[in-house]
Amino acid sequence: MKNLKKWIAVTALAGICAQAAAADWPVWGRTNDRNLYSPEKGIPLDFDPGRFKRGSEEVDLSTTENIKWVAKLGSQAYGNTTVSNGKVFIGTNNESPKNPDRTGDRGVIYCLDEATGKFLWQLTVPKLGAGKVSDWEFLGICSSPSVDGDRVYLVSNRCEVLCLDVNGLADGNDGEFKDEGAYIAGPGAAPIEPAATDADIIWIFDMREELGVFPHNIASSSVLITEDRIYATTSNGQDWSHLNIPSPFAPCLVALDKETGELIAEEGSGISQNLMHCNWSSPSTGKIGEDQLIFFGAGDGVCYAFETEAKEDEDGFMILQERWKFDCVPQRYKKDEDGEEIKYPAADGPSEIIATPVFYKDKVYVAIGQDPEHGEGVGMLTCIDATKKGDISKDGAVWQFDKIMRTISTVAIDPTNDLLFAADYTGFVYCLNALTGEHYWTHDLKAHLWSSPMVVDGKVYVGDEDGDLVILASDKEEKVLKEVLFDAPIYSTPIVANGSLYIGTQTHLYVVEAKDTETSSTSAGGE
Repeated sequence: MKNLKKWIAVTALAGICAQAAAADWPVWGRTNDRNLYSPEKGIPLDFDPGRFKRGSEEVDLSTTENIKWVAKLGSQAYGNTTVSNGKVFIGTNNESPKNPDRTGDRGVIYCLDEATGKFLWQLTVPKLGAGKVSDWEFLGICSSPSVDGDRVYLVSNRCEVLCLDVNGLADGNDGEFKDEGAYIAGPGAAPIEPAATDADIIWIFDMREELGVFPHNIASSSVLITEDRIYATTSNGQDWSHLNIPSPFAPCLVALDKETGELIAEEGSGISQNLMHCNWSSPSTGKIGEDQLIFFGAGDGVCYAFETEAKEDEDGFMILQERWKFDCVPQRYKKDEDGEEIKYPAADGPSEIIATPVFYKDKVYVAIGQDPEHGEGVGMLTCIDATKKGDISKDGAVWQFDKIMRTISTVAIDPTNDLLFAADYTGFVYCLNALTGEHYWTHDLKAHLWSSPMVVDGKVYVGDEDGDLVILASDKEEKVLKEVLFDAPIYSTPIVANGSLYIGTQTHLYVVEAKDTETSSTSAGGE
C-alpha cells in the first residue's frame, strides 16, 4: 500500500509538472530568442494522419490515430502555425475560399478554434498585381502571425505590417481603421460589405508606401514583438532582372509602435546597397547584460545586432544603432583560388541569410542559404559571440561548421543537453554541440527540406518536401524514432502548444494529441 501511495504521488506530481510546462506558442520560435524548443512532455510518438475520403480532400478520421482534428488549408501553405488564448493562426492562400464573396487569388490568414479546429474568421488580402516579381501567384501569406494579448501582427503579401484584433469583426470594429470592406475588395474596386468572419484591422503600415521598398517574389517576415514596439523585415530586394535593386537606400529592418503602427526607427547600415537577392529573415532578440539587442540576418550575408535605442541622423531619420556585425560568408565563397569573383548564385559562391538567428547563452546561431529555386550549394553555420562590439567578422566566431549546405532553416537547441540541430535544403539534419561545435551525426532525409527542426520531450521533429515527418532522438547517437508520411509536402515547421503537436502540410493542418477514450476527434475542414 505504501508503494502504491508513493506511485500515485509521483504520477500526480508528474502530471502537474507536465501541465505546468504546457503553454501557448504565440510567435515564430515560441519565444523571442526564436529557439525552436518546447519544454512540454507527453506528446504521442505514435500517430497516423489517416487517409482522405474517396473523391475529396476531407480526412477520414476513422483512419487516423491520435489526431485531435484536421483543418483544410488552401493549396499552398508556407507560414508557421501560432497558438494563443484558445485560437490557432496560420497563413495560406485562397484556394479553399471560406466566403463566396472572397474568391480569387489572395493571401489569407485563418483563425481557428484551438479545441475543435472550427473556422472563426479570416484575413483576405488582394494581390499586388505585380506577378512573380513582388507577389508571386498563389503563395498566399508566408508570414507567421505573432500574437500579443488581443492583437495579432503579421506581414501581408502586399508588403504591409498589419495589426489585427484576435476576435475578428464578430465582436465589433475596433481601432481607428474602419475600411475593412475597401481593403478586402482591393484598390480601385467597389468596397465589399464586411462579414463577422472577416478580420478586424486595427492599423496598417504599408512598407512600399512609407519606406519605398521593393519586395522581391513575396514579402515574408515573422514580426518580433517587444514591450512597446514591433520589428519587421521589409523584404526589400531585386527587380525581375535579378541585376537591379530598385530601392538601394530603403531599410531592410524597421521598428514600429505596436499600438499605433507609427514608424519609430529603421536600420541605416546600408544593407540594401549590398543585397544578393532579397531580405526574408525574421528578427530575434536577447539580452547581453542589461542591454536588449535585436538580431537580424540580412540579405548581404551579414548578421547584425542592433541596439533598441535609436539615434537621429543628419537627415532627421531615427536609426537603429549597430552593436556588432558578423559577415557569415567565408572569403573562399566570394573569390576562387585565382582571385576571381564567384558570382551569385553559383553553387560554390556566396549566400545571404534567410534563416532566423537564434539567441542562446550569449551566442547567436545562424546559417547562410539561398532561395530554394537556386538549388543546392555550399553553406556555413556560425556560432557568434554576442557579447562583442563592432565589426567582429574576424574574431567573433565561437565556432563554424562548413559541412552544412545552403539552408533556409532555423536551428533548434535542446537546453537539457546543449545539443543543436540544423537542417539544410539538400535534406541533411545535423547534430552538434551548441557550445563547442563538435559534430556528432548527420541524418539524410533523402528529400529537399524547407522546414526547420523543432525539439520537444527529447525528440527532434522535421518535415520534408516529400511529406515525410521524421522524428529523431535528441541524443549524441543518431536514432530514428519514427517516420510518418503525409499526403502533401511539409514546408512549415512543426510546433507544440498546450499538449498538442501541430503539423502543417501544403494543404492541411493536423493536430496530434493523445486521444481521450470518452471523446472523438474532429474533422474541422476549416469550417
